[in-house]
Amino acid sequence: MDKLRYMISDAANLVNVEAHVLRYWEEELELAIPRNEMGHRYYTKENIQQFLKIKELKEQGYQLKAIKMVVHSGTNPEEAATLTTGAMIEKTSSNQPAGTLSQSVSYSSAEDKMAQFRILMSGIVKEALEENNQALGKEVGENVGDRVLKEMNYLMREQDEQEEERFRKLDEAIRELHGKKLKGSRKKESRRLFAKKEVPT
Repeated sequence: MDKLRYMISDAANLVNVEAHVLRYWEEELELAIPRNEMGHRYYTKENIQQFLKIKELKEQGYQLKAIKMVVHSGTNPEEAATLTTGAMIEKTSSNQPAGTLSQSVSYSSAEDKMAQFRILMSGIVKEALEENNQALGKEVGENVGDRVLKEMNYLMREQDEQEEERFRKLDEAIRELHGKKLKGSRKKESRRLFAKKEVPT
């Protein structure tokens, strides 16, 4: 039986984050996300569970380096946080002068802040687009409605004018026919009267 597969948009909805966040976590945490024959990502229930755990750890304030350690080695989150902070301090103290230590430690959190900033901005942009789309849809609807009404009025006037022209021509044809009949009957009557006068009584 095939496993249930989710597209990235569905997975993002289930985790309640934007799709780019899943891609960012995949890259930063070096997650093994399966791909189909065409190279597109798909997500299993296990992947969704993993993302939900990552999200929970992020919400608890853990940095991606600590989360990466938890994901790959199963380390306790607190221990991973301590280890990553200690490793960063050790690494920076051996490579850099004393005054730059705080800058290096905040580097990782700057990446996290950037990801949070992206999420925040995408939410703001999405909300603005939704509001704008509603207003734009209403305006387009009103404009289209006005144009349709004007076009219908024009077509109805044109149709009325064509009917009037038809009735006018029909009326002319009837009058002409009636006139010819009247003329013909007058001629007939005058011939009859003329013929009466010529015949001796």
